[in-house]
Amino acid sequence: MNLFQIIKEDFSLPKKNDPALHSSFELLFNYPGVWAIVYYRIANKFYKNGFRVIGRIISGIAQFFTSIDIHPASTIGRRVFIDHGFGVVIGETSIIGDDVLIYQQVTLGGVSLSKGKRHPTIGNGCVIGGGAKILGNIEIGENCKIGANSVVIKDVPAYCTAVGVPARIVKRKELDSSDETKLANDDFPDVSKEMIIYLMKRVAVLEDALLSKDGLDVSKKDKELEEIYGNFIDSVICK
Repeated sequence: MNLFQIIKEDFSLPKKNDPALHSSFELLFNYPGVWAIVYYRIANKFYKNGFRVIGRIISGIAQFFTSIDIHPASTIGRRVFIDHGFGVVIGETSIIGDDVLIYQQVTLGGVSLSKGKRHPTIGNGCVIGGGAKILGNIEIGENCKIGANSVVIKDVPAYCTAVGVPARIVKRKELDSSDETKLANDDFPDVSKEMIIYLMKRVAVLEDALLSKDGLDVSKKDKELEEIYGNFIDSVICK
């Protein structure tokens, strides 16, 4: 495909990925992520053909109008959609595959000042939640989900979900790349909640062991603790 065909394809993505789009008129004024990608396509063309200053100027103009910073030397595949987009940063040596969905405040950044590959590689079909930071020369496998506000500093295998700071792999899925599965960003597990529940159960086991061994009577203090922490426990357990 030539440049104009790819740009035309970019403009068709909001109709597929955003149910809030009701007319083509809105596309012109309310989708900075699409315009940022279009500016990038043009800047990248100049940059790769030796006109680096022109490429950087175009990317600077794009950053001013869209609040999205994409280095013209980065590599971005087809059908990449940046939803909302404000604050997205894509570094110089970043590589993004096809059919990737990126939300606002995402950073594909480096952790080294050395030359060479220092930014992430994102596989086909990934979804990167709002505020996520993917740092360093690491690889995110195809069809992965990165939870909102996660900080990823290690490789993530294909078809996995990673959440947290630093991000940990919390779910592996069967091969399912349907649109509904990709956009289901509300099914990330609550790592903190699961850990608290685990600790509560572990403390209960230890208390039972002590009571059964020493015959201690802590019913009064136990009742006070139940009253103090009752509301907290309910809020943790309830979804």
